[in-house]
Amino acid sequence: MVTYIKESLEELKNNVTWLERSKASNLMVIVAVFSILFALATWGVDSLFSKLITLYFEKLIG
Repeated sequence: MVTYIKESLEELKNNVTWLERSKASNLMVIVAVFSILFALATWGVDSLFSKLITLYFEKLIG
């Protein structure tokens, strides 16, 4: 297990191509913005369906 961890760290140091810090920061912001937008869209659709189902059952029962 120790050998595996050492080899993994060596791989990360020598063979992985890392982005520049500025590019990584820009991509992080883009991912964060799209994640927030997707969460808001999901919340909106969920709220809409919840209201529609409530109206449906109120009409059906009431």
